[in-house]
Amino acid sequence: MAEEASSLVGIIETTVEVKSTPEKLHDMLVGKKHHIPSASPSLVHGCELHEGEIGQVGSIVTWNYFHDGEARVMKERIESIDPENNRATYRVLEGDLMNEYKSFVVTFQVTPKEGEPGSVLHWHFEYEKINEEVVHPETLLQFAVEVSKEIDAHLMSEE
Repeated sequence: MAEEASSLVGIIETTVEVKSTPEKLHDMLVGKKHHIPSASPSLVHGCELHEGEIGQVGSIVTWNYFHDGEARVMKERIESIDPENNRATYRVLEGDLMNEYKSFVVTFQVTPKEGEPGSVLHWHFEYEKINEEVVHPETLLQFAVEVSKEIDAHLMSEE
């Protein structure tokens, strides 16, 4: 039984090289997330605050987004913010993802590139699938990469 349960639990991660500074990207992903639909309009259609203050631990936001050919909804809560290390963690509470996963936690960290301008954005998904038929969220990770690139292009166009 423990072996079965462990095959349902997973971690998937990737990195994205961007031109924005770690601080700018972290600020957009945490404190200005309501601007993300403007930065990535083809993929992210809405961001609505439900509880707390944008960019604060405990705040709850609902996202409307387009993934795998379908309009989807996700409600998330900020679990932790580490501005010094440009890191934050979110827990998915409700929405389409919870039809396939018992739990889903997203952490990102933005670090400066060594010896050149720009940053490296590291995405880390930790999840538990509801059963073996559910696929690992590789397409969602690719979605995060695509949105990251669009946010970066948007931030660079503001300079």
